[in-house]
Amino acid sequence: MNDMTTIPATTAKDWASDQEVRWCPGCGDYAVLKAVQRTMPDLAVAREKTVFVSGIGCSSRFPYYMATYGFHTIHGRAPAVATGVKLANPELDVWIITGDGDALSIGGNHTMHVLRRNLDCQILLFNNEIYGLTKGQYSPTSRVGTRSPSTPFGSVDRPVTPCMYALGSGARFIARGIDVNKNLPEVLKAAHAHRGASFVEIYQNCVVYNDDVFASFTDKAAASEGQLWLKAGEKMLFADGSKGLALDTATLKLKVVAGDDPAVIVHDPKNRGIAAMLIELPAGFPVALGVIYEDPAPTFDSAVAEQNRAAAEGKSPDLQKLVSKGQTWQVEKEPRAE
Repeated sequence: MNDMTTIPATTAKDWASDQEVRWCPGCGDYAVLKAVQRTMPDLAVAREKTVFVSGIGCSSRFPYYMATYGFHTIHGRAPAVATGVKLANPELDVWIITGDGDALSIGGNHTMHVLRRNLDCQILLFNNEIYGLTKGQYSPTSRVGTRSPSTPFGSVDRPVTPCMYALGSGARFIARGIDVNKNLPEVLKAAHAHRGASFVEIYQNCVVYNDDVFASFTDKAAASEGQLWLKAGEKMLFADGSKGLALDTATLKLKVVAGDDPAVIVHDPKNRGIAAMLIELPAGFPVALGVIYEDPAPTFDSAVAEQNRAAAEGKSPDLQKLVSKGQTWQVEKEPRAE
């Protein structure tokens, strides 16, 4: 990371572009944008060394609203462009902004590869469980029974669980946040501090086509019982500390116990098995939020840089030698016929 002492202090306003923010009134994207703009001054990066890359969708307007470099690319291909950006200039701080349709449908393969390669970047997946930009069709994360223009009788698809998809793809950092929750900046800071591909699913409310789909755990009255905010080294407690999660040794599944039960689990982000259980907690359990899994590994970009360095060691550039290498021929001027 860059040395904070060499970077001028900034404010949230410094990270906001001069573009008019255009989402539907009440859209959760506004809250995520503000959270990112508030977070950026606390990170050891400069605006001119920061790049936001997006695909297609409501969330993908994001780069326009950040006073940084940015690319609004094509549907599902933001990870490919971001990979090129990072390899071309490893000093850049790269953020990928995507949605559940952009990342998990047409872009599913690109998302998988950027995760398994472990490119050093932050991936923010806005999940509203619907296609908002194209007028409310069901998406890969839509729940069974979702009624939409493309599923008028209710979706019969089993939805993708984004964080489980990330875990299965080899992601080394997986976290969750909520668009309007005060803890989102802390999740973003943790993602940025991680060296490698940081995958953050953000529950984002679409007020037009899927309003209140997350109300069962985001509403103020439901938050205490419905949200489990995880912190490394701390017990998995919720409901104001009155309840916690423990491992049932008979079934090897998580169970809800009293908060003062000594069996309450202390969160270890490196425990991949527990992380999988937390990601897919069934009905009747709270939703796991915060950093669910983190186990750093060497990054793709650093491996490529080292490979290039080793290949170039002891050699000097010689363009003429390169173009003359291998099969070459010279076209001779034919003698003019008499």
